[in-house]
Amino acid sequence: MNADLHCHSTVSDGWLDPEAVVRRAAANGVELLALTDHDEIGGLEQASRVAAELGVRFVDGVEISTSFCGETIHIVGLGFDRTHPVLIAGLRQVRSGRDARALRISAALEMVGIHDALAGARQFARNPALVSRAHFARHLVAAGIMPDVRTVFDHYLVRGKPGFVEHEWASIEEATGWICAAGGIAVIAHPARYRLSSANLALLFDRFIAAGGEGVEVVSGAHSEDEMRRFATIARQRGLLASRASDFHGEQESPVDLGCCNPLPSDLTPVWSRLC
Repeated sequence: MNADLHCHSTVSDGWLDPEAVVRRAAANGVELLALTDHDEIGGLEQASRVAAELGVRFVDGVEISTSFCGETIHIVGLGFDRTHPVLIAGLRQVRSGRDARALRISAALEMVGIHDALAGARQFARNPALVSRAHFARHLVAAGIMPDVRTVFDHYLVRGKPGFVEHEWASIEEATGWICAAGGIAVIAHPARYRLSSANLALLFDRFIAAGGEGVEVVSGAHSEDEMRRFATIARQRGLLASRASDFHGEQESPVDLGCCNPLPSDLTPVWSRLC
């Protein structure tokens, strides 16, 4: 199964609109696709319609921002009822904090001589309700301040750098609860990206599973081969469903294209066994 269960469109911080994401996935041979925009489900109707036209099986998805031990942890929801009021209200709550965060990022960048960064970031945000760090990074690249988005993050937008601001997102329990209430499956996204001690990583999985979480992205565009093996072991040990995902944002930023991830280890139970 060529499944890709984590990618983004212009509804959050992707470069392609939902229709173009689906068309690119279909061209790459993706058989099962989930669009998982950050804290937003506004692209699902368009994406699902185009997927049906192209014969691609489509799963409703979202990537919810949560806070845990000083890190932003992303929880992917798959296969939920996109009209469910609990999920809709929860996502609205998370999005409501984004404007204030964007203002604080802009003010922090102003302090180091980068002026009008918010106006610049908004030029890259097709959804005005969802200005993200990626949009700030794209502005800094376009302005010639840094050569690429990864370098912007490393120099300005991660913890300890001048453009980083603290923000409290939803809790692990809230995000997982919203997904489960809407009949979906909650999955921890790209776990190797989080700067957590072994003890805190174990605590993250403990809390996630206790809240009803069922899956983990073993294969991710952000994972090395060693990291894939590490989280395959955790999936086995904890009885978690395994997901496969590119986390595709656009060809200019993503190391892995839609549908081009490594396959899952054959002994793991794929999350799509519960979705198809």
